[in-house]
Amino acid sequence: QVQLVESGGGLVQAGGSLRLSCAASGTILRFNAMGWYRQAPGKQRELVAAIRSGLSIYYADSVVGRFTISRGDARNTAYLQMNSLKPEDTAVYYCNAAYQRDRLGQDYWGQGTQVTVSS
Repeated sequence: QVQLVESGGGLVQAGGSLRLSCAASGTILRFNAMGWYRQAPGKQRELVAAIRSGLSIYYADSVVGRFTISRGDARNTAYLQMNSLKPEDTAVYYCNAAYQRDRLGQDYWGQGTQVTVSS
């Protein structure tokens, strides 16, 4: 059974940084798509950043230049480095993964990690 576990969330002041980690267990093959989504209270879940095999890395306009997504050396790990955080970045952040790159946003989800940015 595939499980994704996120870590690294917390409370930070505006302008600060956090690094989120996502680790998968129970996988056999390498994911061809891994991404980070977030959901703020009262809002829809949105894609923040994604890495998909053979495609350019995606970033939402609101995080370009501030967030960096990367894959780890260990199979099926991913990170989200978040710098210059703003109060509007406050949300629950979810890791998502799929074996097929066009299935990003489906397949496997983590339980989420809370990121709170104070002004």
